[in-house]
Amino acid sequence: MTMLNAVVLGVLVAILAVGTVASAAEIKGKVQAVDPAGKSITLDNGTTLMIPASAKVDKKALSPGAEVKASYEEKNGMKMVQSLQVTK
Repeated sequence: MTMLNAVVLGVLVAILAVGTVASAAEIKGKVQAVDPAGKSITLDNGTTLMIPASAKVDKKALSPGAEVKASYEEKNGMKMVQSLQVTK
């Protein structure tokens, strides 16, 4: 392998690695509805956030009208909560 081929290969690997890194988004809003099983909430703007078992969420504090701040990642078209805090 020539030096040029090695450099090109290294650059391609770096581009692919960066392209697959998921970034978290943040959202604030008022809870409109809570799934009875506690697996999702819907905010007043219509956004549905899915709550996996691994998420840091105080489910007892989630109720309609609660103000929340959440960080989430989009996976398979769903917004998966990483952390969620009730702010009011």
